[in-house]
Amino acid sequence: MTHTTFEGSLPASFPQLQQPKGGLMSTASFLDNAPLTRFHKKLLLQSAGGPFLDGYLLSIIGIALVGMTPELRLSTSEESLAGAAALIGIFIGGMAFGRVTDRIGRQLMYTVDLIALVVASALCVFVNAPWQLILLRLIIGIAIGADYPIATALLAEWLPAKKRGAMLGSLVVFWFIGATVATFVGFAMSAVFGDASWRFMLGSAIVPGAVILLMRIGTPESPRWLISKGRVAEAQQVVRSVFGDDVDLTGMAREEAPAVKQLGFKALLRGQYLRRTFFCGFFYLAAVTPLFAMYTFGPQILGSFGLGEGNMSNLGYTLISLLFLLGCLPALRWTETMGRRPLLIWSFVAMLAPMIILAVAPSGPAPLVIGAFAFYALASGGPNILEWSYPNEIFPTEIRATAMGVVTAVSRIGAAIGTFLLPLGLDSIGTGPTMMVAAGLTAAGLIVSMVLAPETKNRSLAEASAVTSSRQTPSDGSARTAAPAVLDREP
Repeated sequence: MTHTTFEGSLPASFPQLQQPKGGLMSTASFLDNAPLTRFHKKLLLQSAGGPFLDGYLLSIIGIALVGMTPELRLSTSEESLAGAAALIGIFIGGMAFGRVTDRIGRQLMYTVDLIALVVASALCVFVNAPWQLILLRLIIGIAIGADYPIATALLAEWLPAKKRGAMLGSLVVFWFIGATVATFVGFAMSAVFGDASWRFMLGSAIVPGAVILLMRIGTPESPRWLISKGRVAEAQQVVRSVFGDDVDLTGMAREEAPAVKQLGFKALLRGQYLRRTFFCGFFYLAAVTPLFAMYTFGPQILGSFGLGEGNMSNLGYTLISLLFLLGCLPALRWTETMGRRPLLIWSFVAMLAPMIILAVAPSGPAPLVIGAFAFYALASGGPNILEWSYPNEIFPTEIRATAMGVVTAVSRIGAAIGTFLLPLGLDSIGTGPTMMVAAGLTAAGLIVSMVLAPETKNRSLAEASAVTSSRQTPSDGSARTAAPAVLDREP
């Protein structure tokens, strides 16, 4: 049978991964040890479109609020809801569609969620009442929340082990690229067209959304997911269409299927999977709650420190967005060299210091305030890139998207509450106490990471997600062979 191959087919320059003398190569070892190809890079760009739009849409609202508040006559509560609605939607989308993705597959949902996002963004141009804006932002959030488990699970299940952490982490880089682009677009529109341009700021997301949607059409299904559903023949065809005919699924079928058969949502609430769910959800919450609050109300926060009003504070907001992006870049390398666990712990330590400075010196000189914001942005790179790596590595295929969806939902509870309460806190208790609350949450994230963070560096997905009798991991992060365990099953 002849199979059409994608551009990422296995190059002849990798003889160690070519067909062995006695037969076909094992896909179980191939997918985890394959060289990085153009297919992987293309899949990364396709998957990164969701985080890019997420960063864009969640950031543009902070600048658009300046113009829409007087035009729509938003009250303080409505302004807070407009900022938090997308985060509430992400909670709903992650919780609901992560499980849907594990049931019906990654490929279909990969495009459906983007269609909903593009349509809702276009409708934002025509809103004339606060409830309409809040409803559309909620729908946009649901689409974003659905995309997190869909795109990250699909990407994780194709990537080689030695590049998996960095490439999954790079999705967060695209989040910050989207956020930075949004602040530049918002700043430029406000400078040229004035505050009334807020409708076009919100509607501008349809352009990158449509491009990303077209890029995703034709993306192949995850072979690991197909095997978890017993569809081995289809998985064989998908893998051969990408990497050529000399690939056999026997090893993968042995490695994947027993570990994940019939696992369901309830598995996340039992045993070591409950421990992992709590860890991922809490450190994610502790990292993103202050971050989203700063992004959504960046201009207002800087204004409360006396660092400008109107569009000039938007410019400062843009520079801070660039620093968040820059902080992720060295962390991408450190996650593969230093390892996941030490990177997470030391990043939380570094993030705590500037939060305390902002809390105790709210009236400090501008260089101190800007410096604290900048240091926090740079230090947050570690947790930011691990937010999507950890959940996709330590849960098995059958519940990988479910777990990522639940973890995303848990994190957005705090993010939505923080975004809603931030302007109220600035008004009622002041900047210093509000920053102290954020520092306390950061400290809690540090403690949970020290107690629960595992090490998954250089492990195959089967090894990283295996549940064993030992809670210890090798200090060097090296791969350890472990028989996947079958947990309680959900019919």
